[in-house]
Amino acid sequence: MAIPEKQLDNWSYQGAVAGSRDTYGTIRTTLNHSDSPYYLKDFEIFLQGSYVNDTNIFSESDVDVVIQLKSIFQKDITLLSESEKHEFHSAFSNATYGFPEFKKDVLTHLVNRYGQEVKSGNKAITIPSTSCRRKADIIVAIAYRRYLMFTSPKRQSYIEGIHFYDNNGEVIINYPKVHSANLTNKHRETDQWLKPIVRIFKNLRRRLQDKGKLSPGDAPSYYLEGLLYNVPSELFRTNYATCVSNALNWLQAANKPILKCANEQYPLVGLGSHTSWEFHKCNKFLAAAIDAWNSW
Repeated sequence: MAIPEKQLDNWSYQGAVAGSRDTYGTIRTTLNHSDSPYYLKDFEIFLQGSYVNDTNIFSESDVDVVIQLKSIFQKDITLLSESEKHEFHSAFSNATYGFPEFKKDVLTHLVNRYGQEVKSGNKAITIPSTSCRRKADIIVAIAYRRYLMFTSPKRQSYIEGIHFYDNNGEVIINYPKVHSANLTNKHRETDQWLKPIVRIFKNLRRRLQDKGKLSPGDAPSYYLEGLLYNVPSELFRTNYATCVSNALNWLQAANKPILKCANEQYPLVGLGSHTSWEFHKCNKFLAAAIDAWNSW
């Protein structure tokens, strides 16, 4: 017996946005303040995650913010020709103010503003919630460019990402703007079905966690968005039950190693990577979701 349409409809609704919007506004104002030690640097602040992607559900309240130093960048130039690589190296020199200094300055500024409850975690700086502000995770990063072409500083093409380090010094590279843009394009291609279906899958995940079928961390929202991004657009049609059934059937039969993250820069499923979902966790989620669908 399938999950009833009424239940799926309830799960499809987006969570409240006013609190997230106000929290982002407050954090953005703080990060932009002229008394910060990095104020004269070239930096950018933007959102990533469920709130900005319109896939947040009612149980989610965290706001994910990126502050990115743009005056320097890390790069991937493996796709360039030898002559393009020569032009690239001739055009740029090493910077003196880098990621460690920038992250230290951002952390110092946030602690000065919000107090010692601000904590620097493995990847993000966390600002705790209050009665008037939601919890916020701040990713401090520098720009990243995956070059497609470079003949001069005025004639270059690259895919824009972010580059930062965790507390173990491991590099993490991701493409939140590309991820968000691709999800929005896919949402249009599916006649506005994709994002409600993502929210349904996220609510189903929460139910499976409540029943002990999944553990926290088995199915992060980022990977659920990527999972559904791979489902052919023509399968998102008619009603929620049809969409969910089509997606589960297609994903069950899919060749998992060829699936891509929504940013299309990484495999969705893999081993030993910060940017790919572990095989056993992906399979565990799909098995639990299919079982829930069939036994409702």
